[in-house]
Amino acid sequence: MNTETFLHEKNVPFEAYLHEPTYGAQHLARELNVSGRLVAKTVLLHVNGGFKYLVAVLPATHVVDLDAVSKAFGDARVKLATEDEIAERCPDCERGVLSPFGSRYALETVVDPTIVQNEKIIFEGNMHGRAIRMLYRDYYELEHPLILNFSRYAEPAVTES
Repeated sequence: MNTETFLHEKNVPFEAYLHEPTYGAQHLARELNVSGRLVAKTVLLHVNGGFKYLVAVLPATHVVDLDAVSKAFGDARVKLATEDEIAERCPDCERGVLSPFGSRYALETVVDPTIVQNEKIIFEGNMHGRAIRMLYRDYYELEHPLILNFSRYAEPAVTES
């Protein structure tokens, strides 16, 4: 079931946007002409060699601090999951896309507090050419994520014109 169907079934209001396919949360922000702090980047982490997976949600402007996640989970070994691992756990998503609703895949979800500050969040739907915007409070009510300080601001890459 795709994210839009899931939200419709839960009677949660949202806006869906079709756009040129983007690969990465910062590119999505640019495509939609919004600040990267409003776009939720979703990352799959595996903890202790893959025995446990976490869906981590943070602003597009930030990167995951693996040491912070490790400490929060008792000095566990934490690393980014591969695209194959994401595809195995989220078969209804286009390759490279991960829903911020980890509970739909029996995964725990952690959200960085910098996302909580937003009234609305934007994230990829189940494909690179589809985005969803919804109220953060509705997202929280559906997902009940663990709020965990696990990211740090990343300077945007400088590109020459």
